[in-house]
Amino acid sequence: MNIQWFPGHMTKALRMMEENVKLVDAIGYVLDARAPLSCFNPQFRSVIGMKPCVFILNKCDLADPEKIELWCKHFAAKGLSYVKVTATASADAGRIAAVFAQVTSELRLKYQAKGVFRPIRFMIIGVPNCGKSTIINCLSGKKAVITGDKPGVTKGKQWVRLASGLELLDTPGTLWPKFDDENVACRLCFIGSIKDDVVDLCEAANLLIAQLIDLYPNCIAKRFGINCDDKSCEEIFEEIAVKRGFLLRGGDIDAERCAKAILDDFRKGKLGRITFDLPAD
Repeated sequence: MNIQWFPGHMTKALRMMEENVKLVDAIGYVLDARAPLSCFNPQFRSVIGMKPCVFILNKCDLADPEKIELWCKHFAAKGLSYVKVTATASADAGRIAAVFAQVTSELRLKYQAKGVFRPIRFMIIGVPNCGKSTIINCLSGKKAVITGDKPGVTKGKQWVRLASGLELLDTPGTLWPKFDDENVACRLCFIGSIKDDVVDLCEAANLLIAQLIDLYPNCIAKRFGINCDDKSCEEIFEEIAVKRGFLLRGGDIDAERCAKAILDDFRKGKLGRITFDLPAD
């Protein structure tokens, strides 16, 4: 599946990040725990530079806990700061704040020694729909920025000051101009980082079935109550459509409706806790 999606506002967003990175002390890099490797944006390397960085594994309630632990061990082995969270859980706000404080502790002490009060500033970055704005709302304890379960909700920069004095810069979810790895593009599509309007949903659903059969062979059968043994992805897709009653007049399957249902079930965690990417990849 050939997916390319890089609308004009993303070019502006990258330029804005590069212009504003000098105003912040550290970076909060949000990764969807279902596809952490696919969420690494090569365009962000120049944005981050030498700034301290906290990797935030988000949506852990939807991801495979064993694979999440592998990612945590990977970050720890590399000496990288990280935290695993479900941003919609308010209890996780303290854990994020604690890691932010740890990463910037030396800077805080430096300011205190000089008798200077200056807020510590973090830029929050990530691909579309990874949960950046939700994390900011979680930390602020209120709906400080607009969120949505689709890519492209945040269009410009938004500064949010927390009660602790910390200031967060919310940035638009940003991809990169060309996907060299088809698997990366597909997985970003699966997790909703690419607009459904720009992809062939039926092809995407069939590719999702193929990857799930490979990585989690029982999840499709368990969710839809069908036998997947020795069947092609197309056959499984059609069987799901029949099982769910996604049929048109005359008995033909309603392929688009079926594709949307399969993708939606995955995104809502109804197919189980799934992670595609491993650090070894």
